[in-house]
Amino acid sequence: MKSLKVELHHLNDVRKIIAEKELMNMNYKIKTDKNYGYIPIKEIATPTLIEEIKNTLQLPELNITNCETELVATKHYPKSITEALKGKLNPTEIEELKKSFDTIGNIVILEIPEELEKYKKTIGEATLNFTKRTSVYMKKSPIEGVTRTRQLELIAGENNPVTIHKEHGTRLKLDVTNVYFSPRLATERKRVSDNVKEDEKILDMFCGIGPFPIVIAHNKKCQITAVDINNYAIKYLKENIKLNKLKGSINPICGDIIEVSKNDLTNQKFDRIIMNLPGLAYQFLDLAIKHVENEGIINYYEFSDNFGQGIERIQKAAHKQNKNVEILKNRKVKSSSPGMWHVGIDAKITEKE
Repeated sequence: MKSLKVELHHLNDVRKIIAEKELMNMNYKIKTDKNYGYIPIKEIATPTLIEEIKNTLQLPELNITNCETELVATKHYPKSITEALKGKLNPTEIEELKKSFDTIGNIVILEIPEELEKYKKTIGEATLNFTKRTSVYMKKSPIEGVTRTRQLELIAGENNPVTIHKEHGTRLKLDVTNVYFSPRLATERKRVSDNVKEDEKILDMFCGIGPFPIVIAHNKKCQITAVDINNYAIKYLKENIKLNKLKGSINPICGDIIEVSKNDLTNQKFDRIIMNLPGLAYQFLDLAIKHVENEGIINYYEFSDNFGQGIERIQKAAHKQNKNVEILKNRKVKSSSPGMWHVGIDAKITEKE
């Protein structure tokens, strides 16, 4: 292996110049012994170039050698999923995979097209190598049922579905096989949190493990009631409250929001209501209008190809209770399927005079 033999006290100065001139062989590590360092170099590093470096640094010696001690190869890690799968799948197949790639803590969840499932182990190992995570799971079903969970299959790494996901200075513990969580909503959660005013009273009607409440309570002084029908989700919400030292800010309740409204929230009003159940949230708009304070905000979400449908639904629900609606903002949060979006609508609800 071609390398530069340099006295130890000059090693760093030589290394910097070799790196700047792009003469270092990055496939091997620098080796040292008692008196000398050995810098792996490329074949283009000619004796003339080395002599110039020697003169620039005014070194007594700087020699090209075949290295008296064996150099250790550096580990090469792919810089992208495309690089990780190059030569294993064709470019079109790789692009299909890149459309669904979620990293949650130490876990990666992939959606693999049916025609590529025969390569799932190869895909899993390549993904594990690229991401440096501990587990790779493949989606086996869509999100199902009132608890919003999906079937997953381990295709690489450890079979441990419990992880801690870090987001905006918070830690969110969850079991990906028993609860729903989307890391792709991180920006939306931060946006809502930034719009919350101090001392707001907030209701999250479908809170899951509590990403909206946790991020909001981490950043603002407020009181949040967080409801979900999935007992696993509430279990992890309670753990996340402790994990983020937010005891007293969030009140977790397990149950159907309709029943919770009757038994726990009777006559209660909230300054803000979060409705992130995009497939079914519209069915609970009457309930949200009932519990929102005058001039309160509803953060409403649904799956749609436009904003008109959601705005109309909010207006109809408000009209039935003799309320006015002011649409403050609407946006496409993320793509849900071709031509369809997870859309968000912020609506201010006021009493009619």
